[in-house]
Amino acid sequence: MKSYSILCPTDFSECSLNAIEYAAKLGEKYHAEMVLFHVPNKDDYQKLMSNESASSDPLSFAKMKIDNLVKEVEKESLPKGLKSCKAVIHEGKTVKSVLEYAKSMDASIIIMGTEGVNEFKKNYIGTRSSRVIQKSDRDVLIVPRKVYFKPPKKFVYATDYLEEDKIGIKKVVCMAGHFDCEIDMVHVSTKKKAIDKALHQTMISEIKPFVKYEKVNYVLKSYRDEPGLGLENYMITAKADILVTLSKKKSWFDQLFTQNLSRKMSYFINKPLWVIKSLDTK
Repeated sequence: MKSYSILCPTDFSECSLNAIEYAAKLGEKYHAEMVLFHVPNKDDYQKLMSNESASSDPLSFAKMKIDNLVKEVEKESLPKGLKSCKAVIHEGKTVKSVLEYAKSMDASIIIMGTEGVNEFKKNYIGTRSSRVIQKSDRDVLIVPRKVYFKPPKKFVYATDYLEEDKIGIKKVVCMAGHFDCEIDMVHVSTKKKAIDKALHQTMISEIKPFVKYEKVNYVLKSYRDEPGLGLENYMITAKADILVTLSKKKSWFDQLFTQNLSRKMSYFINKPLWVIKSLDTK
């Protein structure tokens, strides 16, 4: 079995620092290898570099920043179970570089912030992170700005009870088990795609044998209009910490996010979003 590995892109923005915290805390639980990954960007540096350091070499500035972050992560998380942490600086286009490096290191998950230094717009997911989700062949966890790590107490897994969900839920159970937290499997029913309670029970009976975990609740929610808004409301009332969805054709994620991904993802700007892209549970 290959070791769990986490790729954490950072541009040193507040949002990406929050993502590093999430990555380190998950890495402790999974005894993971963690890589802090930076793609140099001149525009980012102009905002980050103080007047005193503005005359210094941008690459030297980036190396100093990322090396300091590695030291902080190692000091905090190696004693608690993280296997390793290293820094990589890679020149190129940000999204392409992230995806290529994730593949080369065979990352189990990419953990990144919702927006970077120059991407902030109120209630809007950054274009870099949304493009990583669209193009990645492995899981992505997106951490919003102003969201700081706390041990999760509840995951909400938005599901259409596809065959693939039988494998996807195993990943969620594994992560939830590390924190001893609940999982709500929520089926979103709309006017266009309504199911009755009997069919819902049949779907549950088919997926239950694949769920080896006691703290799972099966929820059927019906919303007349926009399912994203309904699910956002459920996340609030259920006091959920992380939203999980499977990214496959005909899945709930595909229905909700395919068109205008950045705008629609903004529903969940206040909670981390874990998009399951790979069904490899090894």
